[in-house]
Amino acid sequence: MIRRWLVRPRHARPCRLDGRRIIVTGAAPGSIGFETARHLAAWGADVVVTTRREPQRLAESLRAAVAGTTDHGSIDAQALDLADAGSVDRFAAWHADTRDGLDVLVNNAGIHLDLLSQWKQPKLSADGHEIHWRTNYLGTMHLTQRLLPALLRSGSPQRPSRIVNVVSQLHAKGRNAGLFGGAQPYNSWVAYGNSKLALVHASRELQQRYRAQGLQAYCLHPGAVFTNIADRGLENAGAIEKVRKVFAPVEAFFLLTPAEGAQTTLHCATDTHAQGGHYYRNCAVAAPSTDSADTAVSSRLWDQTRAWIDALAPTSAMS
Repeated sequence: MIRRWLVRPRHARPCRLDGRRIIVTGAAPGSIGFETARHLAAWGADVVVTTRREPQRLAESLRAAVAGTTDHGSIDAQALDLADAGSVDRFAAWHADTRDGLDVLVNNAGIHLDLLSQWKQPKLSADGHEIHWRTNYLGTMHLTQRLLPALLRSGSPQRPSRIVNVVSQLHAKGRNAGLFGGAQPYNSWVAYGNSKLALVHASRELQQRYRAQGLQAYCLHPGAVFTNIADRGLENAGAIEKVRKVFAPVEAFFLLTPAEGAQTTLHCATDTHAQGGHYYRNCAVAAPSTDSADTAVSSRLWDQTRAWIDALAPTSAMS
């Protein structure tokens, strides 16, 4: 296939994960997250997946997907909306009440809206943040902070816990200046890039601050993948949305499948040779954007994010 000639996708090495406890956010059927969770469960991990709606249906779909696999791990699903602080706290409380630790957190969930750049002003979340920033970055870091105690309790220098942040090569559209105030004029692609650039910075800070306590952090570009994420990004696009549906088979031919797109996530989540603190692409260390290399920005952004989370709950675990 042509897309295989352009970029030959590598595959993560299968391994047994019996007893490993893993969360994968944003795992709706047809997504990279779904395929990530399917592989992890098939390899024996006990997997919790999240979705914004109908978690029970998601759990049933995943169980059916691994039904033919021997020795697969358990599967559970819970509702989670990263743009809603209450939803994040409810999920974290459920996890603390029902699970005794966490070995891997895969922060896969995210949104990319307004693909046609029609918005002249930013769409805001209920609490007043630009929607990509609120969902992709703030919500992800809020969730990560809430789950840090479980991750630190489960990891050790000999067998670290892992945080895997699914970003995008589009983090290169972001700029450090835009992390501390919305870029003008507003562009939704730049806003999306800023949210992913922030996660690259956060991955480095997590690695630096917690590696001595048995925690490794990774970030990655999954590749150009044919998923349903564009469906929401083209909502209300009229004729263009209809044309895309007609040509979906052509688009799918040129792009990676969700299963192929999950491979770098799986590599970072499971491979014993994967090095924390790096940006990965196609199951290998790659060079992120120049802006992401500014360690002073990483530290400043960490402090700003900590202040925001502390305002939500004074007992923040970030330090």
